[in-house]
Amino acid sequence: MAATTSDAGTRRDFIYVASASIGAVGAAAMAWPFIDQMNPSSAALALGSIEVDLAAIQPGQQVLVKWRGQPLFVRRRTPAEIASAKAVDVASLPDGNARNANVADSAPATDANRAIKPEWLVVKGVCTHLGCTPQAATPQIPQGEYGGWLCHCHGSMYDTAGRIRKGPAPENLAVPPYAFLSDTRIKVG
Repeated sequence: MAATTSDAGTRRDFIYVASASIGAVGAAAMAWPFIDQMNPSSAALALGSIEVDLAAIQPGQQVLVKWRGQPLFVRRRTPAEIASAKAVDVASLPDGNARNANVADSAPATDANRAIKPEWLVVKGVCTHLGCTPQAATPQIPQGEYGGWLCHCHGSMYDTAGRIRKGPAPENLAVPPYAFLSDTRIKVG
């Protein structure tokens, strides 16, 4: 009789384990569509990176492109703009960090740490104060005191390296992750 009780316990244990296993598989099968819908859509993944053709951009000119739903400034700097940016003492800047996704987080905000190639500056076109889009300075329409960008919302001024120089913005314009595919083409993202 003892063997029968032992067998019944073993069969009962098997039924409990099998039922729990089937229940767990069923719960996972029902939860998967809810978990899968949180993945980004193919349209969002396609916007994750863009390629920008630099061939038509003249020295002193800037183009605006959209990347991940935000404006992105691609500026071909003149030798005078590069020299002006290199001459700035990093210790005098309100934000001494490079804010460049291509270098270490602790990198100083030197001009060399803000641009991969000195002639080209690529920054997100979003003011770090309240998210407005700053206006670029041109020889025809100067903006701000430093030759870079002026955010008309609250008066933040950025230099030709996208570093905050004056105003309420707490950080430099962010440099997104990008790489040169050739001398006239970059991939952002």
